[in-house]
Amino acid sequence: MKKAFVYLRMVRPANVVTSVADVLAGVAISGAFAYRFLAISYLHQIVLLCLSTACLYAGGIVYNDVFDADLDAIERPERAIPSGAISLAQAKQFGFLLLVIGITLAGICGEESGFVAIGITFFALLYDKWGKHNNLLGPLNMGICRGLNLLLGMSIVSISLHEWYLLGIVPIIYIYSITMISRGEVHGSNRQNLYIGSILYTIVIGAILYFANLTGRLLLSLIFIIPFAVMIFRPLIKAIQNPIGKNIGAAVKAGVISLILMDAAWAVTFSTWIPALVIACLLPISIWLAKIFAVT
Repeated sequence: MKKAFVYLRMVRPANVVTSVADVLAGVAISGAFAYRFLAISYLHQIVLLCLSTACLYAGGIVYNDVFDADLDAIERPERAIPSGAISLAQAKQFGFLLLVIGITLAGICGEESGFVAIGITFFALLYDKWGKHNNLLGPLNMGICRGLNLLLGMSIVSISLHEWYLLGIVPIIYIYSITMISRGEVHGSNRQNLYIGSILYTIVIGAILYFANLTGRLLLSLIFIIPFAVMIFRPLIKAIQNPIGKNIGAAVKAGVISLILMDAAWAVTFSTWIPALVIACLLPISIWLAKIFAVT
């Protein structure tokens, strides 16, 4: 039982919940939630894609710890591998299993879903091994993973994926900003990255508002965008005022969890309020998990 908890802690459950929100937002954009009978007919595929993204995200996080084992022994000795709770070999096997399951589940949903899942796996491992060590390409690499995650949800309806795939750029920008901010999470940071993050946050909000206005759902989107903006900017402003590791970590944590509200805004922009509300309900779950497990 103790071992199972260590594995669970390793995959950062609060983060994984946000990946499920990404996929549900993609499904909403695809139009699969447009009518009740459509949602029911796609239900098994929606469940498979949610499980797929959870496994892919968890597998990517596990391999992040695998590749960081030596560094974590110095900076984060409490983590599973450096603490000895899980061996390096066990972590590799666990991460590999999660990634294979994630790709398989997506492949069951369709060929395009399978290819998107393979893309997520490739870019996740690329980030874990090399990307995060590059100040310019690292944030872009991580953002691509999230953009593909949104496309994974869209892939449930092939036509919609080809029509709206460029929307994947928005989560890329958002995650780029979080990754830039996180550069000083351990040792603190200068304010430059934090200012860049705030500008990118503003661009993301502007993009969502643009599409919400285009679809005639601007007022509905504000229900989610306003708390989203408050949630991400409040800790970021505090970090800008005092850029120490603790404050930056709080800003990163808020940025990751707030993805759920951003996804809810996407859902209400392209679908109805029901899937948006379902996605928003994941927020308290993620916040609760964040009190128990680390968020990175």
